[in-house]
Amino acid sequence: MTTSRIATALSLLGGIFIIYVGINYLFAPEMTAAGFGLPAVPEGDAVAFLNLKGVRDVVSGLVILGLLATKQRFALGVAMLATSLTPFGDMATVLSWHGSTATAFGVHGFTAVLVALAGVLLIRERRVSTTERPLVAA
Repeated sequence: MTTSRIATALSLLGGIFIIYVGINYLFAPEMTAAGFGLPAVPEGDAVAFLNLKGVRDVVSGLVILGLLATKQRFALGVAMLATSLTPFGDMATVLSWHGSTATAFGVHGFTAVLVALAGVLLIRERRVSTTERPLVAA
């Protein structure tokens, strides 16, 4: 499997997965939040903050899928690198609020690494293709 296909698969799966997570936060916020890794789940009116997370996740996924669909691979790579900061921030938040270390590293940290890897692979595609010169017939 080529690095281009790996980057495409990671991007596609990441985009679909984060949209799925976002939809769950919109329609079943308390149940979904229980798996985030924090020691407490918002209650009452504070549950509205979970809807904000749902919207953020759906939009992040749509950006990824939109750039992938329009074949903007370098822009997708930059977006993936920037987007990798979201799960990294989620990991840092879970750790700083004394949440589940396993979830912090196993879910959020692992996701950050995969998203960043996809970004690097996508950006590297452009660097490799611009350094290769076409053969010129003599």
